[in-house]
Amino acid sequence: MPGMTTRSTARTGRRLTRRITAFARAHGGSAEATVSYTGERGVRVVLVGADGGWGDLMAPDGDTARQALEAAGITPQDTFDAPLAAKVRTGRYEWSRMAGLQIGGPRNT
Repeated sequence: MPGMTTRSTARTGRRLTRRITAFARAHGGSAEATVSYTGERGVRVVLVGADGGWGDLMAPDGDTARQALEAAGITPQDTFDAPLAAKVRTGRYEWSRMAGLQIGGPRNT
């Protein structure tokens, strides 16, 4: 049924908007975002909060991601450029996951 896909996409968009809004609220009241195509699985929405906290979400397609971001009051950037990357604050967990195996850290999965 064609209507099912439209309703499902709308529901996904609303859920995504709520999650983006909650992220921004929890990380200083605002956020910046990029949308990256990941292949058949959809797109990745990377969020960077005003406090430097970051996270990512998956969306089924770029239109749904962009509409959810717009509904949350966020205009996505074209790329994850150096100024945006400089705003990201990583913690001990991220450093252990990024380089832990290379420098002999724990092999947690």
